[in-house]
Amino acid sequence: MAIQKEPGQKGVNWSNIAVGKRVTTLGQPLEVLKTQMAANRSQTMWQACKTVWSRGGFVGFYQGLIPWAWIEASTKGGVLMFAASEVETAGLAMGVNPAFAGLLGGMTGGIAQAYATMGFTTCMKTAEITRQKTAAVGIKPPSTWALFAEIYRKEGLAGVNKGVNAVAVRQCTNWGSRMGFARLAETSIRKIRGKTESDSLGPMDKILASSIGGALATWNQPIEVIRVEMQSMSKNAAANVNRPAKLTILNTLAFIYKENGIKGLYRGVTPRIGLGIWQTVCMVSLADYVKLWVKGK
Repeated sequence: MAIQKEPGQKGVNWSNIAVGKRVTTLGQPLEVLKTQMAANRSQTMWQACKTVWSRGGFVGFYQGLIPWAWIEASTKGGVLMFAASEVETAGLAMGVNPAFAGLLGGMTGGIAQAYATMGFTTCMKTAEITRQKTAAVGIKPPSTWALFAEIYRKEGLAGVNKGVNAVAVRQCTNWGSRMGFARLAETSIRKIRGKTESDSLGPMDKILASSIGGALATWNQPIEVIRVEMQSMSKNAAANVNRPAKLTILNTLAFIYKENGIKGLYRGVTPRIGLGIWQTVCMVSLADYVKLWVKGK
């Protein structure tokens, strides 16, 4: 179901911001696991699970949740839903194909959230997940706020936003693909069900369409591995003499390919498929129902 304006509505639908802030995620364990595998590309999923567990058991799977993931979750959803919904609605009003309108909306929303809210939060989440290894050799790691202050003192805003361009490319392709594939799947499901574009889909059909969109959107896993490498604070990364001193998207891509081959660029894709499905179901399917609830309030 494409995003609709209320009858007589003109201009921006500001409830999209409220909707995005209310759609949260329980996917932090998958986030931690995919980051661990992307940063340590020689590890299997089982080895990555054991490493994460060694950092505090069950709590280890929630590293970076407080405060960075909470800050990110309370802001990025609002930015995404606001930008994506308005662009998608405008595209539909101009007669654009629903799948292409979803693609444009998702790309715009992804870029907006990357530069508006996600640069420093993804950087600090990755730093929090990868730097915890220091505790294993008896060195008490600094608090997350002390780490933030240290990075800011040494490198300024550029340091705490390290890898933001890779985040923008990831988010642009993430949400462009997720929303585009989801809308395309919805169109296909309507044809199978014998429904028209104006007919609504049932909850299970919408969840199925979003699951397809979330799974297929992980084709861009290489940019996620690049993003993690650029933001990683693991000792192995710092000690590697072949690692470029000043990382860019292109030289990081070349470094990973040289070190680990094509497989290295897809490390962590399995937990990311699960995470992508969960996020897409929340932000594409359930968001429509949440928006109706917000409007009712």
